[in-house]
Amino acid sequence: MNFREIKKNFDLMSSLDWEMTPEEAIALHLEWGPLRSQAYYNSRDSHNETVYFIINTWTRPPILTLVRRIGFDSEELGDFRLPQKLEDEFMKGIGQYKGVYAVEGKVRDWLKKELEV
Repeated sequence: MNFREIKKNFDLMSSLDWEMTPEEAIALHLEWGPLRSQAYYNSRDSHNETVYFIINTWTRPPILTLVRRIGFDSEELGDFRLPQKLEDEFMKGIGQYKGVYAVEGKVRDWLKKELEV
């Protein structure tokens, strides 16, 4: 899936959770951990869907991934490269550490611009 396909998919675009973090997704779908609010916590069941972006720095170059989670299942809908300058800035900002990160700040701004949100 590419950005053009994502933009054309109204259901997918309206499902995007820009505030979701990898940690919160795990708490929501795989554990009974803390969440944003009690109302959000009470709305969970095995059919809830969450669509969000992550940045995986376990690989080089780091990869931006669109993820869909439904219950215990996870599907990667698309992988994307960040522009080189943004990638360099992001990696410097996290101290070059390997991990899976939420999409925030300049990366989120760039992504919203690309998706025309």
